[in-house]
Amino acid sequence: MIVVFGSVNVDLVARVSRIPRPGETVLAPTHERHHGGKGANQAIAAARAADGAIPVVMAGAVGDDPLGEAARANLAANGVDPSPLETHDAPTGVAFIAVDDEGENAITVASGANALARPDGLGPLLADAEVLVLQMEVPLAAVAAAARMGAEAGVRVVLNLAPVPIDPHMPTLDALLAATDVLVLNGHEADALCALVGLPDRDGPSRDAALAARCAADVVVTLGAAGARAATRGGESLLVPALPVDPVDTTGAGDAFVGALAAGLAEDLPLADALARAAVAGALACLAFGAQAASPTRAAIEAALRTRTGEPS
Repeated sequence: MIVVFGSVNVDLVARVSRIPRPGETVLAPTHERHHGGKGANQAIAAARAADGAIPVVMAGAVGDDPLGEAARANLAANGVDPSPLETHDAPTGVAFIAVDDEGENAITVASGANALARPDGLGPLLADAEVLVLQMEVPLAAVAAAARMGAEAGVRVVLNLAPVPIDPHMPTLDALLAATDVLVLNGHEADALCALVGLPDRDGPSRDAALAARCAADVVVTLGAAGARAATRGGESLLVPALPVDPVDTTGAGDAFVGALAAGLAEDLPLADALARAAVAGALACLAFGAQAASPTRAAIEAALRTRTGEPS
């Protein structure tokens, strides 16, 4: 089983001629509602990549409101068990997004119930889990506690350190990193983490290896169109290429990568093979709009892998 503990949001998107300035009102003809939150995105990506081979459950918090009910229904419709989600007397998390004609955006996130997410109920889930997936859109203390529970249960802890916390309580961050087995970052996040833990800010495999040694974890750095790089705690260096695509929307690529990686690890694939699947999933997610809607299926991932290796599809 894959357990995801993290954020559940509803995104409200308005397309405008320009981003409003302070004090200005700009009209939009309509708005769109999408389901989001990095936790929910990664849970759905994992469920699609696993395609029933491994069950996926989502833990976190939503509000006692219609948006919370809709978020639960959306997870269930996408193959994720939402029953561990807590319901709080707080609004469901919402992202308010204004997108202008040039594609630029301005985003305000109201955390709502996500700020109240607690890992207290994870114990029974972790007893049957292979992988625990975490991100940073719920409080650091809650993420660190969840990671500790996963480590104590012998579950492989995958941490997507996104967003990197600003001015975090360092003992708590260190405890989180110490309980992590696989740390996933993009280049900017790797730079930010280096600054927090006092490592030189330099891109490349030597930086990854230094992070792996500092965190005692396998460190995976996503490289966009260049694929992904990994430095293992055992000193091994890996590089997997991306699938060449003409992207239309890169919004969900990182979450698709993490979800597919978790699915591969839960199926006990070697890290290199799980990374190859994740890199393909991230690339395929760029071919459609929307973080969740664009997450590729297992069949699409496997077909792309066969094409890459020259096998008959």
